[in-house]
Amino acid sequence: MANRLAGETSPYLLQHAHNPVDWYPWGPEALARAKAEDKPIFLSIGYAACHWCHVMERESFEDAATAADLNRDFVAIKVDREERPDLDQVYMGAVQAMTGQGGWPMSVFLTPDGQPFYGGTYFPPEPHHGLPSFRQVLAGAARAWREQRLEVVAAGKRLVDSLVEQNRLPNDGAALPTADALAATVDALHSRFDSLNGSWGGAPKFPQPMTLDFLVRRMAAGDARPTAMVRYTLDRMADGGIRDQLGGGFHRYATDPIWLVPHFEQMLYDNAQLARTYLRAWAVTGEARYREVAVGVLEYMLRELRRDDGTFAASQDADTDGVEGSTFTWSAAEIREVLVDDAPIFTATYGVRDEGNWEGRAILSRLQPAADEDGTIDAGREARLAAARSRLLARRAGRPQPARDDKALAAWNGLAIGALADAGRTIPGQDGGRYRAAAIATAEAILTGLRRADGRLGRSWKDGRPTGAGVLEDYADLADGLLALYEATFDERWFVTALELADTILAHFADPAGGFFDTADDHEVLVTRPKDPQDNATPAGSSMATLVLLRLAALTGDDRYRAAAEGALASVAPFLGRYPTGFANWLSAAQLAVNGIVELAIVGDPADAATRALVAAARSGGRADLVVAISADANRSEIPLLRDRVAIDGRPTAYVCRGFTCRLPVTDPTALAAQLAASGLGTAAPAGSAGPSGE
Repeated sequence: MANRLAGETSPYLLQHAHNPVDWYPWGPEALARAKAEDKPIFLSIGYAACHWCHVMERESFEDAATAADLNRDFVAIKVDREERPDLDQVYMGAVQAMTGQGGWPMSVFLTPDGQPFYGGTYFPPEPHHGLPSFRQVLAGAARAWREQRLEVVAAGKRLVDSLVEQNRLPNDGAALPTADALAATVDALHSRFDSLNGSWGGAPKFPQPMTLDFLVRRMAAGDARPTAMVRYTLDRMADGGIRDQLGGGFHRYATDPIWLVPHFEQMLYDNAQLARTYLRAWAVTGEARYREVAVGVLEYMLRELRRDDGTFAASQDADTDGVEGSTFTWSAAEIREVLVDDAPIFTATYGVRDEGNWEGRAILSRLQPAADEDGTIDAGREARLAAARSRLLARRAGRPQPARDDKALAAWNGLAIGALADAGRTIPGQDGGRYRAAAIATAEAILTGLRRADGRLGRSWKDGRPTGAGVLEDYADLADGLLALYEATFDERWFVTALELADTILAHFADPAGGFFDTADDHEVLVTRPKDPQDNATPAGSSMATLVLLRLAALTGDDRYRAAAEGALASVAPFLGRYPTGFANWLSAAQLAVNGIVELAIVGDPADAATRALVAAARSGGRADLVVAISADANRSEIPLLRDRVAIDGRPTAYVCRGFTCRLPVTDPTALAAQLAASGLGTAAPAGSAGPSGE
């Protein structure tokens, strides 16, 4: 028999629709019942690709005796953290304050008015490794509510007060970071770098695309110090088991320090960010392999995550039929059966042994590099390996596949649009055109499905139904993707929509004290209004909003955008040097704010070869601190940067400005490149670079 979750669209909630637990979705009905019956709330928060969420469901939520305890003593509410990041943020903060750690599944006990008083993450069905059983936890929480009500309520109020206080960033007159402070941050990252395995921190080992992006920006601006860190990390991740060596996508994280054994879930947000990171690294270094990795990621997204309507699904599970990673691992015998004569070269290259390297199975990781010590690549060998990978991928497609969380989230689709648009802008020919077309289709679909007539966004889209109110990251990530799509197409509708989303951020999310709240001023009232500036697995909504506003300030000349961005940056400036990997997207924003943005206005037809030559000259070497606007009729453009510009002698003409100073207009690509170099923007691509020209 189904419970109330059967009417939801979230795959995670629907997974629990036939539990014997009398689940409610979060909403007025559940909250009203808790108050009417004077019962505490048991709030369970997770997501569809979460392995331990599935484990706790099998062990506890499908157990009749456990369900009876829950149904008798609590109002049970199930929340998909990806649909309601606001609830997840508020109550994760509470769990971390109570226990010193967090994670999913999140299990929180609330008073009927939503104040948390006890919580944790996964609880086993029997006492285990110092953890009480889940039924013991339920009994203790119910007893506390009956017998220690005053203490419970007081504890909840103290906890909420502390959460409110945490949202107040220090406002002691902090100024913007300085150029010296940003340079010192590179030194700090170097001192914490894992020189053995790459990246920062030990096991579990997470990709850190935002940290890498900041360092790539530094490289593009002429700072050579991060180069070894960036390249070593990108290479180790690309070779490791964290990357699906056959399918091209990246798993969530590695459970070990050497990137070999992944947690097998695959998330849209990881892959979208990593695709852009590898594309940017290719642009700056000219290393063709980074382009190949990025293309593999994008192909994974298009093959496995793209929905029929053109949007992207949120994730794929870690488990297949209840077994983690079973789709992705191999026996040596099966590889020999598929590859026959090519098996020896493949098994040697990818570390396949009869005894396996994980639970008797083989996780593929590249042990032998493509290039010899002198840089020579055996093209014939690489062709054989590519053919072998294709054959194994075809065999793998016949296996049971991990379940897909099929909802489309505005924020994560914004990240996907940005990745596809960057590929469409930098990869030449038909492949670039295909990625550009995919970015357009995704933008059109997500705006059709999740943007209301008043311009406000919903959060999630599935089966033709929008769910939830958009939060800050939805507006910011989508605006960032649309700005990237504008610079890939020069279709001004994407600029206009990005500008409208940014105006909504200023109108409904801005904090007068500086920075941005994560929910709008007309959002559902929770026990506290969340405001978390830290970059985690995804960019903080406030850091992405700051990047967007800085770029819009350059394109429009409107000081409102820059003032809001600088106010947000000043509010987090004290944390950037101390916690660089936790504020990495902020560091990229600070790089733009401190070094300035070069504004390039080109009057000319975007399809004209002479116009394209100017764009190619501007984008050579992966310059990061650049905005480009193009129109054949500048005075009819929606972009203020283009206004009052004219074509000289009817030829496509480029105007370079930086810091309120403009140079003479030029029509020659070589002259344009010289002006940009004189403006202090970046460095030329390395000698012999095969990096993108932008067209």
